[in-house]
Amino acid sequence: MAMASVNSGVARVGGCGGGSNGHSVFVYGSLLADDVVQVLLNRIPQTSPAILNGYYRFSIKGRVYPAIIPVENKKVTGRVLFGLSATELDILDTYEDEEYDKRAVDVSLLNTSEIIQAYVYVWANSSDPDLYGEWDFEEWKESKLEDYLKMTKSFVEELEDTASSLP
Repeated sequence: MAMASVNSGVARVGGCGGGSNGHSVFVYGSLLADDVVQVLLNRIPQTSPAILNGYYRFSIKGRVYPAIIPVENKKVTGRVLFGLSATELDILDTYEDEEYDKRAVDVSLLNTSEIIQAYVYVWANSSDPDLYGEWDFEEWKESKLEDYLKMTKSFVEELEDTASSLP
C-alpha cells in the first residue's frame, strides 16, 4: 500500500509505516475494548483518544462490528494504538479480513491536539446497502462484548494452529 505523503506541520509519532517506534493504528470499533486487544495481541499497547475527520461509523446489518467510510463533514471518535510490531500489524490485517482496506490517514490526538499519521481499516464497499445508522460502542460493550471475546479467542487459536502447522 502506498503511504500518503505527510503534510508539513503533521507529526509522525512513530509513523504509521513502522520504524523503531512501530506502527500506529486508529481503531473505532471492537478494538476500543482493551479485552479484545489483549486477546489479539497478548498485550495492551500505548493508546491515545483520537478523532478521524471526514469519516462516519455505521452499523452493518447482520454483523456485531462497525464499518467506517468517508463521509464529508463527519468524524469518528476512537483511539490510536501505538508501537505495534510488524507481526501485530499482520494479526490486525488478518483479523480485519478483506472486507476492509487498510489506509494511511491523519488523525487528531485528543490529549495533545497533535495530528499524526496512522493506519485505519475502512469498509471496502462504500456503497454497501447493509450499512445503516450509527454504531454505538457502549451499547455493543453491554450486549455483545462477552460473545465477541469468545469469537476472538477462537480466531487467535485458529491463527496459532495455522502458524504451528507451517514448515
